[in-house]
Amino acid sequence: MSLYSFAKNLVYAVLKPIYRFDVIGRENFPKDGGVLLCANHISVLDPPVVGINAPRTVHFMAKEELFETPILKHLLPGLNAFPVKRGMSDREALRKGLSILREGKVLGIFPEGTRSETGELQKGLAGCGFFALRTDALVVPCAIIGPYKKFKRLKVVYGQPIDFSVYKNEGKKLTPEEATEIIMGEIAKLINEYK
Repeated sequence: MSLYSFAKNLVYAVLKPIYRFDVIGRENFPKDGGVLLCANHISVLDPPVVGINAPRTVHFMAKEELFETPILKHLLPGLNAFPVKRGMSDREALRKGLSILREGKVLGIFPEGTRSETGELQKGLAGCGFFALRTDALVVPCAIIGPYKKFKRLKVVYGQPIDFSVYKNEGKKLTPEEATEIIMGEIAKLINEYK
């Protein structure tokens, strides 16, 4: 058993009784091919919660600072996480993300770039749209609907995949910012529908 599988089972066993996950739309998750999984960000627990409830292995972009701590710098690579420098264009992280998607795997990102202090959805960063437009990956919007309170239901909602090839086929040239707005709009719809 891989470290990822072991950690997924362990974290699920620990968190499930506390937060009572209500997972909606798991059937919307493509069974194969590249997937860009985009979720809102309300807690430090979002990555493990999204990861353990997703039906496929997720490779997460994680802030570079996490890889500077003694334990996490050895643990995170085994959990399929890779570092990204926040607040600047990180070419290495972009290349790694594109490679994951082109290999038909799942790349998980939080387009807001940082946790929302208020829980309200913030503006998404253009990197999200960059990945959507530069690959043939389907984009799965995901809404985490809290709050994270012990023994209260926590919803994880996977929406219908967004296929950006439709825009390309129609001759529409979207910018990464415009693609990100479309993705954030779908996350907002899920939050409003299921909160």
